[in-house]
Amino acid sequence: MSAKKTIFRRLLPGVLVLMALSAFAGPDTREPAPHFIAKTMGGEKFNNASIKGKVTLLEFWTTWCPYCRREESMVDDIHNEFADKGLIVLAVDVAESKKVVKKYLETHPRAVRIVLTEDTNLAAMYAAKSFPIYVAIDRDGNVAGIQHGAAGEGALRQLLRRAGLENAESDDE
Repeated sequence: MSAKKTIFRRLLPGVLVLMALSAFAGPDTREPAPHFIAKTMGGEKFNNASIKGKVTLLEFWTTWCPYCRREESMVDDIHNEFADKGLIVLAVDVAESKKVVKKYLETHPRAVRIVLTEDTNLAAMYAAKSFPIYVAIDRDGNVAGIQHGAAGEGALRQLLRRAGLENAESDDE
């Protein structure tokens, strides 16, 4: 075995741990969420003032992202479970046309509110270039955490707990 392969195999576990930790890392001190506007495909309008007092989950996704597809039913289930407990989920489709998104939703309906890039400034604010990205905003309007990448239900529930969503534990924790 070459020296490069040996070094790689020894470093790989540490690198993976650091990547996992950084995926769940949020700001040490909570800062106010940037001022945003968003209009859903259904015509609802949201901004910082309208989400105050609610826990808000922003999901940045695309129709072509396999990781987004894999997690969309989980996100929809969490939305259904906590909508009456003060959770707002805005699924922001990034850089796709309304026609593409509508066609996708015909065969893959979503329970969450869908926002298109053209109807919000959120994708630019959070530099959404890889997917999915989840941003949890607490009831005071502060960013409680950001998760880059699909990490499953437990990680998403942990992010929502950080934002103050009570009883967001999953059965497997």
